[in-house]
Amino acid sequence: MKLNDTLAKAFSEQITLELESSIAYLQLAIALEDANLPGMASWMRIQSDEERVHAAKFTQHVTDRGNRPQIGDIAAPKDPGSAVVTAFEASLAHEQRVSESIRALYRLAVAEGDIDSLPLLSWFVEEQIEEEATVSEILGRLHLIGDDGPGLLRLDAELGVRTPGADDGE
Repeated sequence: MKLNDTLAKAFSEQITLELESSIAYLQLAIALEDANLPGMASWMRIQSDEERVHAAKFTQHVTDRGNRPQIGDIAAPKDPGSAVVTAFEASLAHEQRVSESIRALYRLAVAEGDIDSLPLLSWFVEEQIEEEATVSEILGRLHLIGDDGPGLLRLDAELGVRTPGADDGE
């Protein structure tokens, strides 16, 4: 069943947002690399890659439904500076924005009677709960660490062991 024009447009907007997320995470990775925190930078690069996978999932859904998604404009991300807490606060804010966008897309699919989109959107709702929880936990730990250099380096090392695809539901 082909997506109606309203849903096709909304899915294209979500694809654009996922790609914007990928670029934002890449900018955060650059900032953390510059702060000499390679583990955190690696964690952000993996997040960037995961966001592209999410965009591809949405794209596949739209094309499988006989529509052609259109990627919109993506603004350059802001440089968060070298403060680690600021980088993870930006990450959490971005995840919250993506979560709300997916919930709005889910509500629209329900309103439009498009039950074929609901399994995909349900997966993304669950994924976003996990994403927000993970970033919130990291941010909480950063607040506990404060200016403790050894603690920051320990967290950097811990985040650096993350491997691509280990927690993206694949």
